[in-house]
Parts: sequence; C-alpha cells; structure tokens
Amino acid sequence: MRGRVYALGLLVALLALSVSPLRAETQGAHEEFFILSSVDAARGRIVLKRPTEVTVLMQVTGQTVYRDEQGKTLWLSDLRTGDTLYIAFRQSSSGEPTALRVRLGPMTVQEMRRYLKPGMSRAKTGDS
Repeated sequence: MRGRVYALGLLVALLALSVSPLRAETQGAHEEFFILSSVDAARGRIVLKRPTEVTVLMQVTGQTVYRDEQGKTLWLSDLRTGDTLYIAFRQSSSGEPTALRVRLGPMTVQEMRRYLKPGMSRAKTGDS
C-alpha cells in the first residue's frame, strides 16, 4: 500500500513539474478566441479575426506551441483558413501581440456570450 501511495505522489510531483514551465511561460498572457484568416509563415505572422470581425495581426515565433483539441502537437503549416483557435499571447513592448500557445477548438456557448450585445435575450441566441 505504501508503495502505491509513494508512486502516486511521485507521479503528481512529476506532472506538476512538467506543467510549471508552461505556466511560467504564459504568465501575464491573455487568451482569446479567434478565427484564422491567413498564415504568413515567411514573415512569422498570422492574420486573425475576432468574433466581432475585428482583424488582428499576430506574430508567431519558433517558441509558439501549437496543439489540436486533444492536446496533440501541431505545426504552423497544419493551420487552415477558417480554423477556430484559442491563443495565449503577450503584447510586446512595441504593442504587437506575439502568440505563445495556439490551440484548435470550437467556440463554446460561454465564449460566445462574451460577444453578445447587452440585453440580447436567450431566445435570440437559441439557448433554453
């Protein structure tokens, strides 16, 4: 029994250590939902649209991490126009956003509500 408890404790510690660099890397970062408009790999940037139709030009670097919905590794070249993405990013000193982590994923109802106009009824959104 002690062996199992020790093994479980060791596993939890190893998991915590493997996640902490990602946390430190993305501290102070913002995460938002975007729709991919285009990829300019040669210039290291992507053109995104917010659900409000506002366009954002975002830098990507060799340190940008790309994941699919299951957490599997992707590459910039795997992204396609129309993909829906959650992006953790930081503003550079010049004000340009730089992507730290890009994750494929559908827009959730909770995320959609952030963009609805105040006073919009549930009937209009299809919620019950």
